[in-house]
Amino acid sequence: MKNPMLEVVSLLLEKLLLLSNLRLFSWSAAPGEEQQQQPQPQQGKGNFYDIGSFLRGDVLEVPRTHLTHYGIYLGDNQVAHLMPDILLALTDDKLLTQPVVSNKRLILGVIVKVASIRVDTVEDFAYGANILVNHLDESLQKKALGNEEVARRAEKLLGMTSYSLLWNNCEHFVTYCRYGAPISPQADKFCENVKIIIRDQRSVLASAILGLASIVCLGLAPHTTLPAIFIPFCLWMAG
Repeated sequence: MKNPMLEVVSLLLEKLLLLSNLRLFSWSAAPGEEQQQQPQPQQGKGNFYDIGSFLRGDVLEVPRTHLTHYGIYLGDNQVAHLMPDILLALTDDKLLTQPVVSNKRLILGVIVKVASIRVDTVEDFAYGANILVNHLDESLQKKALGNEEVARRAEKLLGMTSYSLLWNNCEHFVTYCRYGAPISPQADKFCENVKIIIRDQRSVLASAILGLASIVCLGLAPHTTLPAIFIPFCLWMAG
């Protein structure tokens, strides 16, 4: 049986991560704006994609303002990557879901936790940003599987999947394919930052003040008094 409190905490952490990284999604243009807004790769400016240098099974990494997006190169200018998409919950019409995921589709997909492991061209995957190749090998210091095995794992997972910023994102997908274990250093780092905030005694004081303010404004109803007492107490014990 799942612990309701753990589920609530997990949900809150995911929403905090989403809110703190909204600029990540600015690279996906809305439909009709893609040709106008998409940066064009230019040789000599770091945005020229030398497809011939990519090997089937390579991990392609696209740095963003706050987070990094990952995919598995399948060869022939094709990249498999995990992308949230609200349209997947609304229709199974491939003519609607196949085009590059727009900003609104992506954000709403994150909220409703629906995604797919899809295939796009290198250009659509990178959207004009620089691409790093197999950079996780150095940062994680893990032994990678053979490139063909990596690509086959990615191809087997193609299709719809659930999405979670903390437990099942694009980084979990590529690390499972390349190293055999789904991990996300980005999500781990965020959780560590949350722990630091929780351990700060000022968080206890702030939550206590907010709790008292809610009691004053909303009265002594159980749904206000219990959280007002329980949350500061848990933060105090955690600190």
